Amino acid sequence: MSSVHLETAAVSASSPLSQRIAAQFSESAALKSAAAPLLDEPIRHAVALMVASLRAGGKLLACGNGGSAADAQHFAAELINRFERERAPLAALALTTDSSTLTSIANDYRYELVFEKQVRALGRKGDVLLAISTSGDSPSVLEAARAARDIGMPVVALTGRGGGKLAMLLGPGDAHLCVPHARTARIQEVHLLALHCLCDGIDFLLYGENT
Repeated sequence: MSSVHLETAAVSASSPLSQRIAAQFSESAALKSAAAPLLDEPIRHAVALMVASLRAGGKLLACGNGGSAADAQHFAAELINRFERERAPLAALALTTDSSTLTSIANDYRYELVFEKQVRALGRKGDVLLAISTSGDSPSVLEAARAARDIGMPVVALTGRGGGKLAMLLGPGDAHLCVPHARTARIQEVHLLALHCLCDGIDFLLYGENT
């Protein structure tokens, strides 16, 4: 038997690998179902904040590190281009994409300020900051949230693990989408679903039912 056939046989449907795959799907689905009622009100509040900003001519700034940086870019792309319907572009900006800005701030000052300086330069009162941190303790995201509060920008925080330090920075007008789980992969999976809910909710409130 060839090595390819041996490898295929080793990963049959009853193999430990298959069982691990099934467990990943099962845990993710269970968490999403459990999180839905907990995140309903925070997501609705976040959508309302973002729509109010966009209607007033504001913009949405998004930041995060690692996988959360990818989520910030994903969110901005869905708004600038489109989500699931044809519509005008919406004003959104990921603060994670300008390598010259990021590296110059990190080199000349410190990495914790890579988003903070951009918020202070680009943010205006009435804009909204989408701050993504699975732990809620990312120093660069915390600094961005502090800058947003100074400017008068509402903060929509996506966290997990209880919300960490970011939760303590939020005021009554902010929105906190905290995934009730400790595992980073599971938190990120729910964050992506929540981001899609935000995009869908924004389109719904701005343009009505999708026909």
